[in-house]
Amino acid sequence: QVQLVESGGGAVQAGDSLRLSCAAKVSGRAFSDFALAWFRQAPGKEREFVAAISGSGGTTSYEDSVKDRFTISRDNAKKTVDLQMSSLKPEDTAVYLCAARGSYHYTLPGNGAGAYIDWGQGNQVTVSS
Repeated sequence: QVQLVESGGGAVQAGDSLRLSCAAKVSGRAFSDFALAWFRQAPGKEREFVAAISGSGGTTSYEDSVKDRFTISRDNAKKTVDLQMSSLKPEDTAVYLCAARGSYHYTLPGNGAGAYIDWGQGNQVTVSS
């Protein structure tokens, strides 16, 4: 099991950059055993996959609309996963949530929210035009 706490959200202007961080507290297994992902949820919309990274850090996946603007990274020594967001757009406005799924050191589970088991509480990102 892993407990996740996000930080770094806030309100920015379109075109700005923002970095989200998620700190993990892991019990019973290595942090590097967990694939980690960022999802987002806007009011009235379903939770949407943003990016994911395997336990080793060697495999990543991005939603098409963020592929050239967002970068996911992890530091297994610090037990953190970050999402660097650039060229932000108003449509990026949402609550961003960190998620984890064990037993994915080299690969990634599916991109659906149901593929992940542990979740953080979420952090608001607001992009104004």
